[in-house]
Amino acid sequence: MPLFFHYWAISVYGDWLIVNAVPNYLAFSSIGFGSAAANEMTMLNSAGDSEGALRVFQSCWWLIALIGMAVAAMLAPLLYVIPVATLLNVHAIAAADVKWIVFYLGVSVLLGQLEQLIGAAYTCVARYSYGQFLKSMITLVAFAATIVPVVLGYGPRTTALVFAIANILGTFTMGFCVRRDIPWIRFGWRYAQLSEVRRLAPLALAFMAFPIGNALNQGGTVMAVGYALGPVDVAIFSSARTVSRVALQMVQMVNSTFWPEISLAYGAGKVDVVRTLHRRACQMALVLAVAIALCMMTFGPWFLTHWTGGHVPPSRPLLAILLLVVIIYALWSTSSTLAAATNRHERLALWYVTATAVTVGFTYVLARLYGLYGAAASLILSEIIMNLYVLPNSLRLSRDSFPAFLASMGHYPLSLRPGVLLARLRRSKPRLEAE
Repeated sequence: MPLFFHYWAISVYGDWLIVNAVPNYLAFSSIGFGSAAANEMTMLNSAGDSEGALRVFQSCWWLIALIGMAVAAMLAPLLYVIPVATLLNVHAIAAADVKWIVFYLGVSVLLGQLEQLIGAAYTCVARYSYGQFLKSMITLVAFAATIVPVVLGYGPRTTALVFAIANILGTFTMGFCVRRDIPWIRFGWRYAQLSEVRRLAPLALAFMAFPIGNALNQGGTVMAVGYALGPVDVAIFSSARTVSRVALQMVQMVNSTFWPEISLAYGAGKVDVVRTLHRRACQMALVLAVAIALCMMTFGPWFLTHWTGGHVPPSRPLLAILLLVVIIYALWSTSSTLAAATNRHERLALWYVTATAVTVGFTYVLARLYGLYGAAASLILSEIIMNLYVLPNSLRLSRDSFPAFLASMGHYPLSLRPGVLLARLRRSKPRLEAE
């Protein structure tokens, strides 16, 4: 971000953020088969059915690949006809460049659906940490690559092209690593079956709602601020939100760690382990979110000033509202991992899309009335709605009660350390129930 502010005008960067939000909507193109397949492969392999896991992998691979190619083929003529820049209220980037940026970034999003399925191969053999590491390194390299054209004086169009090329190379690299590390995973069609696609279709359709909800929550609110206040305020809002999301990234780390463990335990029929995982995951997420939020409230304004080179004015009230959003988010997001990891997420998906869609409308209205403070406060709405549904649902799935769950939040055993906890949970000793 400091480099973008240094080499580009703030209005150009604000429009870049708005255009960046559009390709996220293409994430629905896989119809959620990547996520559904990951859970199914993990539970099947946990039950000793590696051939069934391979059948799911190959079936979904070809389906996602074919859908991605079809969407990419349709995207080009649509962009030629549709006045994207006008619809997005973008003026600092040329109209032709806006169309190319959407196309380049759209291809990156489509490839990301295959990367998710490739990563599922590591998850199903309990090497999810290595798979996450590979994906994170590819993401880091792709974003680092965008710095090169920016520093060399190129504009948004070239920057988007470099980002897309880096992601294409990353997808091939990850596929090569999976084939080398997990011999029974093969990129063919011998085990692919249409019946597997039909069986996973309802679950996949429900997973489709999550990228749509994420796009609404991130890109939709950014566009709402852009329509209400303009690109300069978009840059300020997004910068402060990025700082606040440091805590969110730590929460996501907890979620991504516990997700495959819950799938493994559920596939093996260990309900007591699932219940303990759910309790400890929520506990860790809340502790991390509150601790980091307090740190960011202390050092965030200073960091924001120096990070953006003084382009973004430090606003402690704005940052405080956004950090409150993250803390409320931490509980339902981590708790919802239970439903998502066990393919019991149909209603969860409906609630999420509804909550985020309503929030986008509130973001525009409150931004018009109260500026950036109103836009930030509007984000609290979806988090409250999700908490009201998610926690009771997760307690039901884990056969837990609210008083027992609440009591567990104040209990900090030595096994709360992640490595010790997961090792003990895999052994599934009877004393876990008492903990």
